[in-house]
Amino acid sequence: MRLVSVQKCFSFVFQKDSKTRSIMAQSSGSNTGKKLIRIDVSSDSVCPWCFVGKRNLDKAIAQAKDQFDFEIKWHPFFLDPSAPKEGVSKREYYEKKFGSRTQGILARMTEIFRNVGLEYDMSGLTGNTLDSHRLIYFAGKQGLDKQHALVEELYLGYFTQGKYIGDREFLLESARKVGVEGAAEFLENPNNGVKEVNEDLEKYSANISGVPNYVINGKQQLSGGQPPEVFLRAFQVAAK
Repeated sequence: MRLVSVQKCFSFVFQKDSKTRSIMAQSSGSNTGKKLIRIDVSSDSVCPWCFVGKRNLDKAIAQAKDQFDFEIKWHPFFLDPSAPKEGVSKREYYEKKFGSRTQGILARMTEIFRNVGLEYDMSGLTGNTLDSHRLIYFAGKQGLDKQHALVEELYLGYFTQGKYIGDREFLLESARKVGVEGAAEFLENPNNGVKEVNEDLEKYSANISGVPNYVINGKQQLSGGQPPEVFLRAFQVAAK
């Protein structure tokens, strides 16, 4: 399995050292007559700024839905490819990583989450996110709306309910909530989706500078938990 090694940075974006690569795509009109905005999102399931960015993106889309149609695709990124599958305490993990800065970082994230209507929960475990990315890929095969809804459920569980992103029951519960069928059978085989996740990683996320990362109609690239107004401006520019 080929996973890109990354260096985590708890800042406005999670970054790794690499050159930024633009990802080109073609935009087109939609059946409604409104211009179509295609958004490719690279993220990791344990990235708090990715959840904040998603909430702000959703808010921007709600404000612009009368002007545009949207197609959103989620792509994998691994903040820590070597994270253990069995999971480790979130708080211990952050204390080991950030040392004396941990409390300040957590206080800041708590404040930021409250600004988007969420309560940041540091309980539970953190660890390997491969199975979550396999499931996100699988959901996308059943519809991008299901994929988008699944990402929301995974973020909600992990960041606000103390759920472990590697827990099979949590993954299946999230899949059931958004109507993804066959998830148990798919995840049962550990090889299912790995090839596709790695191909997606290589195509969209191997050389980006951080997550969350957004490419809009192949023309604009944004990073970090951007506020809704930044997305709205990007939609207007991309539609021209």
